[in-house]
Amino acid sequence: MSKKVLVVGGGIIGLSTAYYLQQEGHQVTVLDKSGMDGGASYVNAGYLTPSHIIPLAAPGMMAQGIKYMFNSSSPFYMKPRFDWDFIKWSWHFNKSATKANVERAIPLIRDINLLSKELYTALWESKDLGEFQLEKKGLLMLYKSEAEGLHEKEVADRAAAEGLEVALLDRNQLDQLQPNLVTDIKGAVHYECDAHTTPDQLMGKLKDFLIQAGVTIKKEEEVVDFSVNGSQITGISTNKGAYAADEVVLAAGSWSFPLAKKLGLNIPIQAGKGYRINLNRPTAVKIPAILMDAKVAVTPMAGFTRFAGTMELSGINHNIMRKRVESIAKAASAYYQDLSITEAEIDAAQCGLRPVSPDGLPYIGRTQKFKNLTIASGHAMMGWSLGPATGKLVSELIAEKKPSMALEGFSPDRKF
Repeated sequence: MSKKVLVVGGGIIGLSTAYYLQQEGHQVTVLDKSGMDGGASYVNAGYLTPSHIIPLAAPGMMAQGIKYMFNSSSPFYMKPRFDWDFIKWSWHFNKSATKANVERAIPLIRDINLLSKELYTALWESKDLGEFQLEKKGLLMLYKSEAEGLHEKEVADRAAAEGLEVALLDRNQLDQLQPNLVTDIKGAVHYECDAHTTPDQLMGKLKDFLIQAGVTIKKEEEVVDFSVNGSQITGISTNKGAYAADEVVLAAGSWSFPLAKKLGLNIPIQAGKGYRINLNRPTAVKIPAILMDAKVAVTPMAGFTRFAGTMELSGINHNIMRKRVESIAKAASAYYQDLSITEAEIDAAQCGLRPVSPDGLPYIGRTQKFKNLTIASGHAMMGWSLGPATGKLVSELIAEKKPSMALEGFSPDRKF
């Protein structure tokens, strides 16, 4: 049965949800407060990462965050501030950063990433969106220090045990795959299971397809209130109008938390800012890589190379801290021979806000309070990777079909 579905949020999660909902025959309207031409869905590293099986909330992360708290150029920066929601989130994050949480999360992260990679591949093969970059060259974890190498080899062993394709490379093997690396890189872990895309390219094609397919996309419309009748959300008011709804999907990224508050729901999320620098010129980068000691991601995209990174917990804002961008830029010459990032390229850096949950798992599913509300947020650094899977799962819930995977671990009502 066709339903009127309002999707709040026009990032990769919201647009993927709209894609699968329209395929089910629903009348879909996407509402987004921005111009839908920037933010986390556009500035990310473009990775599809089954290899990223360890959640952000892992042992030692909070201690690392506190250590870096007063270093604004560090890879993981928590801005000191008195913000009650941030304090509560930090408390829940610290409680979640346990071995037990990691063990519980690993199969969930693996399965939803593999599902999403299959769906990306199906999108690419279907040509629904036309041609877009989807390359399955894997992901190199490049390390200089023995400590980083040993740590990543442990993760690689676990990934292999989970059935993921992974290879350990010495320096000679590495040079065959990725020439022009500096001499002090000792080796790499190659996650052959991973793939990459160009986010800007795919987002544009996805928007064009949805509009042609009859999906209504409303840009620069900020949700200001919800109309509620008992356990049913009947509509949404924006700064420009009002919309009736049979179903509502909250996929507003870092803004999902304050919007959920309007409904009396507690969906803990903090905005984790990341930065990107584009090099619109030829480089020697052939294979996506994470520069481990610098915590920087590098991706050869369609027509340019992207350097991206950092996790900055400083609230909802798009202020660019130049020190953090410069740290990313320094990594280029520290890992690749004869490659340096110019001042002009640094000046053109952009940022995006990733929605981070306290336990490192996204929120995907219904809430007990409202029968017709589905939450799809909190994906942190895996938002791009998990877009299609999340959209597919949400569409299955709304169509009352059996979900493609169990969703209990992603419940928005879970306790911390």
